[in-house]
Amino acid sequence: MKKVLVTGSCGLIGSESVRFLIQKGFLVVGIDNDMRKKFFGDEASTRWMRDRLESEFKNHYKHLDIDIRDDKKIEDLFKSNKFDLVIHTAAQPSHDWAAKEPMTDFDINARATLILLENVRNHAPDAVFIFTSTNKVYGDNPNLLPLVELEKRYEIDPKHKYHKGIDESMSLDQTIHSVFGVSKISADIMVQEYGRYFGLKTGVFRGGCLTGPQHSGAQLHGFLAYLVKCILDGKKYTIFGYKGKQVRDNIHAHDLVSMFWHFYENPKKGEIYNAGGGRMSNISILEAIEKIEKISGRKAIIEYNDKARIGDHIWYVSDTSKFQKHYPEWKQQYDIDNILTEMCASHRQ
Repeated sequence: MKKVLVTGSCGLIGSESVRFLIQKGFLVVGIDNDMRKKFFGDEASTRWMRDRLESEFKNHYKHLDIDIRDDKKIEDLFKSNKFDLVIHTAAQPSHDWAAKEPMTDFDINARATLILLENVRNHAPDAVFIFTSTNKVYGDNPNLLPLVELEKRYEIDPKHKYHKGIDESMSLDQTIHSVFGVSKISADIMVQEYGRYFGLKTGVFRGGCLTGPQHSGAQLHGFLAYLVKCILDGKKYTIFGYKGKQVRDNIHAHDLVSMFWHFYENPKKGEIYNAGGGRMSNISILEAIEKIEKISGRKAIIEYNDKARIGDHIWYVSDTSKFQKHYPEWKQQYDIDNILTEMCASHRQ
C-alpha cells in the first residue's frame, strides 16, 4: 500500500487531501498540532476535523501531533516510513498575524519547508513533493494593473494580456509582499530549487483563495468561510478597504487536490502553477455578500474600515492554462455559485 505524508492534515486542503488519497488506496500519515487555534482563536481550531478523520478512517489514517519545525521528530518520521508522496499544506497563513510575529511566521513557512525537503532528499528521494504556495508571492504587483472600477467590483481592462487571469509570468520583484508573502516565497523558491538543483519531483501550487465547507474560517484568514459564518450567525463582518469591490478567485479544495493528483501521476521537477478559481469562480466582497444573503435569507451586518490591509490585492484572478496544458484531463468542477451554496448548507448543518 502506498503511503503519503500530509502536513496540516486537519486544515482545509490537508483534510481534503486525506479523504481524496484514502479513496485512492493510500495509507495517510497526517501531521497537525492545531496551530490554527493559536493563530486565530478557538473558532479557528481544527480539532473537530482531527476527531472526524480519526473516527472515519481508523485503519487508513494515522494522526501525529508534531510541530513541523521539530527537526528531530521530522527526521525520525521519515526514517521510520517510506513515503511515496508528501503534500505540504501546513503554514501560518495570515498577513496580519505574520506582522506581529515575523520570526515565528518565517520559521513555520520557510524553515520548516526546508526541513521537509531535506528529509525527502535524504530518505525519500523518489517521492513526489507538493507545496501549497500562494498568489501573495507576486506581492501587490497585481494592483499596478490597469483596473476599472465598476458598480460592485474592480475589473481589468478587457484588452490586457491578463484579462483571462494572471499567469506565472508576473514578476515577484519591486513590490510589497507582506511578511507572510516573503516567508511563503522563500519556501516556494526553495521547493523549486530542490526540484531543479537536486532533481526531486517537486511541484509548487500558487493558490488564490482556497475554500470549501471544511474551512475553519476566521477574520484574519478564510474570506468566504468567515463571511458565510458571519452572515448566517448574525455576526458583524468588517470590510477592509477598496469599497468592498476587491475581487478574489476562489478554488474549491476538491479541485485543488485534484490538481495535486494529476501532478502526482505525472510529476515534474521544480514546476510552478497558478492555482485558483480563474474566470469560472471569482467574486468581489460586495457580490459575495449579495449572493450569500440570497442563498441564506439572512441580512448581513457590515462594518466598513477604509484602511486596506498592507499588500492586499484589489483584483486577482488566476490563469490556470499552464496547468491545463500540462494536464489536459484535469477539469475544474466548482464555480462560485456551487461553492457558496455548499458552504451555506454545510454551515447550517
